[in-house]
Amino acid sequence: MTPPTPPRRRARARARAAALGAALLALALPSASVAAPAPAPRHGSEACARTPGPLSGDARRVLDVARKARKDLRLNAVLLSVTVDGREVVTGALGESMTGVPAEPDMRFRAGSVAFAHIGTALLRLVEQRRVRLDDTVERWLPEVPRAREITLRMLANNTSGLHDYVTDPAFGAELSTHPFKAWTPDELLAFPFSHDFWYDPGTNWSYSHANYLLLSRALERITGTRIDHLVRELVTGPLGLDATRNSFTPEIPAPALHAFTSDRGFYEESTFWNPSWTTGPGAVITSTVCDMARSARGIGSGELIGPRSYRVLLDPGTVGLGTPTKTCPASICLKQTPERHFGLGVIVSGGWLLQNPSFSGYAALQAYLPSKRLAIAVSATKTATTADGNMAQVVAGRIAAALAPEDPLVP
Repeated sequence: MTPPTPPRRRARARARAAALGAALLALALPSASVAAPAPAPRHGSEACARTPGPLSGDARRVLDVARKARKDLRLNAVLLSVTVDGREVVTGALGESMTGVPAEPDMRFRAGSVAFAHIGTALLRLVEQRRVRLDDTVERWLPEVPRAREITLRMLANNTSGLHDYVTDPAFGAELSTHPFKAWTPDELLAFPFSHDFWYDPGTNWSYSHANYLLLSRALERITGTRIDHLVRELVTGPLGLDATRNSFTPEIPAPALHAFTSDRGFYEESTFWNPSWTTGPGAVITSTVCDMARSARGIGSGELIGPRSYRVLLDPGTVGLGTPTKTCPASICLKQTPERHFGLGVIVSGGWLLQNPSFSGYAALQAYLPSKRLAIAVSATKTATTADGNMAQVVAGRIAAALAPEDPLVP
């Protein structure tokens, strides 16, 4: 069992978390001192088009930065959308989707863990509606889960359940690499973490696991009697106007699709229609556009759909101060959660930024929001045969952030 945090250390951690939450909450509130560009907001499927030229000022600066980043990083395509206070700075696309097909801003791509940000906010809205409590244990909805009487909804949402991550399980990785088109069922995925002992007692440490949000989606469906895609549409993506953000139960990507390529299996190949069913639970496997992701970044990152108390929970649901290596959980798994960088409720808090950064099967993306500047950045990137490993969308976004908010580095 992981030793409990000493009282003084817990108090200091809570004080730091409270200070961070109060600061970000204050920064998210309207302020007359922040100037915004003139163009009206644009998001959604039909509105996601290149910003008309000629470009100047920040719009030109952002595209110049993205153009250089695409060359430096040897990327196939870069799609981007940047807004301040909900007003467009620039939307654009560079490179090709595939040979001879120019990339366009309205192209859809796999958005992976962006769905976790939506599910986290959906959970907070259900709590505000008093339909559930964050600290309810899950045995009544998820009796199949080991130690369900000790695991709460909060623990699933903030990754403190102690469950192993099936994505990093060598047996799962071998099967996925051999059969990238396989349709995975939730029970097949959960069999991997359920076959291991917990990393730690639930709620006492922190470690990332895709199993948490798979189970959280299942729990919310059983709590509400509503499919998770319908529930998230009702509570989050619908109110935010994310018309181009959609779940699919198949590998289909709505047209126009941004094509992806990867060298994950040792040779460069197209991976556009590899089956993404392993990434999370059915109903939460989404595709999106950069315009929708910029709107998502602002809506989630500003707490637009939730009250101040819930927003403080979003920023720190009890993770700050956790992440301690133990005899049963190595430092590579139980990662330190600091006030400066930690996992919130469905979002990553890094410096003053709130973000999500999905990267898999040749797709890389990032949505990030800086409350102090009301700045939203969304980037999607695809690879050539010579692109380095890692999420290159976050590298591009980091360079854009450095140009627009140099005092607030974006370091995912």
